[in-house]
Parts: sequence; C-alpha cells; structure tokens
Amino acid sequence: MASKHFEVVVAGARPLTPRIKEYLLASADGRPLPRYEPGAHVALHMVSRERGPIVRHYSLIGGLAGPDDPRHVYRIAVQREDRARGSAFIHDTFAPGTRLRVAAPVNDFPLDRRDARTLLIAGGIGVTPIVSMARSLARRGCRYSVVYAGRDPSAMAYRDVLEQVAGDRVRFHYSDEAGVLDLRGLLASQPDGVRVYVCGPASMIAATHQAGAALGWEPGRVRSEVFTAGPTGDETAFEVELRRTGRTVQVGPDASILDALRLADVPVLWDCARGECGLCPLPVVSADGPIDHRDRYLGEEERAAGQTLCICVSRIRGTRLVLDA
Repeated sequence: MASKHFEVVVAGARPLTPRIKEYLLASADGRPLPRYEPGAHVALHMVSRERGPIVRHYSLIGGLAGPDDPRHVYRIAVQREDRARGSAFIHDTFAPGTRLRVAAPVNDFPLDRRDARTLLIAGGIGVTPIVSMARSLARRGCRYSVVYAGRDPSAMAYRDVLEQVAGDRVRFHYSDEAGVLDLRGLLASQPDGVRVYVCGPASMIAATHQAGAALGWEPGRVRSEVFTAGPTGDETAFEVELRRTGRTVQVGPDASILDALRLADVPVLWDCARGECGLCPLPVVSADGPIDHRDRYLGEEERAAGQTLCICVSRIRGTRLVLDA
C-alpha cells in the first residue's frame, strides 16, 4: 500500500485481565496490512468528540489465533491507566465496527537473528512485544528463555500464551509474593553471550541496564523498549507556526507535535517517537509559555536554553509555539 495510514475496523475485543483488553484491528477493505517483525508497534489515530485527535502507540502481537494471524488483521492489547485518556477512550469506545486509522508499523525494538542465546524479560503490560519475540524464537528453534514479572497471575496478560509457546523456558515472578525481581542475580546466572530484551516499567528497564553494567556487560547486550510516559492530565491545546513554510498546525491535548504535523502531511524527520534518537528536534523561534521537555535526548543545558525541543514528545505550556521549520 502506498498510503502512510490505513483504515481499520475493530473486528474483535476481549478482556485479558480486569485492566487489559485485547483488540483485533482488521483492514477496512480486507486487503493485507503491512508486514511487521516482533518488537514493532503501530500508532492509532482516533478522534474524540470532546477532545479532538488522540494518537497512541501499541505493540503488535502476532500469531495467537493460529500459525499466523491473518494478514489483514493487527492485534494489540491496551491497559487502562487512571490518568491516560487514550487508554480510557479505547476501553470506553472501541467495539466491533469502530473505525480508525493506523500508521504503518515501526520497529525500534527488533530481535537480532544473530543472537546465539536470548533472554526475554517482561514486566506488566510490557509483555506484549515479548510474546511476539518468544513465538518467533520458538518457531525458529532458537535457544532462549523468558522471565515474566507481575503482581499476581490475575494481572498478567498472555501468561497462558507464554506457557504454551515457551513451555519450561518461561518463569513467572509474582512480586506480591516474592518481592522485586532480582535482575542482577538473573543476569549473572545467564550463559556467556546471552542477549537480553526487556520491556516493562521504566524502573525495571533502568534496573536491567544497571545490572548489566555492574556485571561488566557491553551496553548492547541489553536492549529495551519503553514508550513515552503517559499524559500527566494537564495537557492543553496549542498552535505551532512553521516559520519557514508559513504553515500553522493545531496540536490537541492528546496528540504530540509530531503527530499533528504528520496528520497535516508536513514532512518531518523522526524515528523513535519516544524522545531518544535525536532525529526530530527542531529549533524554537518563540513560545508564549514554558517548554515541557519530555525527551531523554537533550542535555540539561539545552533544555534550560529553550532553543530546541523534541517534537515527538515535548510540548509547551502556552498557546503558541513558533518553530524554525
């Protein structure tokens, strides 16, 4: 397909836990959707009557209904968060027949097929890309193991799927009973050359990287996926003027500057959409309010100067932003 976005319809929905629901998104015209590899995610473009455009990113989970999910269907799982308006909107409004747009899949968390051994670590809803990874490794006969941590079995989506896929290669850790997972001990027990892929809360990801560093591992041996922090609940709409092109684009409270520019077909550079890669920062000409930096790329001095921002995650606490673009 040549389009950057694809019309889909909710073809199915089911609860996985009290807070997590799974959704099947089928192409509206029945044609195959773009292929993806384990670790990929898609951006959902939705419209709320009350708040306008909402854009949220979710990992794709493949192969749970049979040898492969149909090529015209994407599968996602959404955990409802107390302050996250996007997840609440999905839980409250998505039903069979609901139509929306999705962007083509992006993969910033790919499996390296050269890995001799692989350890997958999942925490909470971070299990979603791990399921697809485990399935891929199992199908290819790779040497791997999985550790899935959560509060208790009732809160852990896809626990049964990982049991079926990984068998005795998977271990479940219940923090309500056993406390915090000993990540350093886990990594120290791994065979030489193992590569770790971790997805979960930011604290778990940071602790895994720290454990690897403490053991003297090369940084590349631990790979991670973390989406941007959820909305704080006080985001407001503002407009962005692109000084060089003369265009003005409205940014709603539930979409990023990058989302708004892409929806308006403004060509921009971007990659990770999480404020990490440093590809999307744009120079700031002026802003009538403080810049709310939410990236993990700019240094403290750059943030304090207020002369640039990462359009994929950062915002302003004002009504008008002018960018040199």
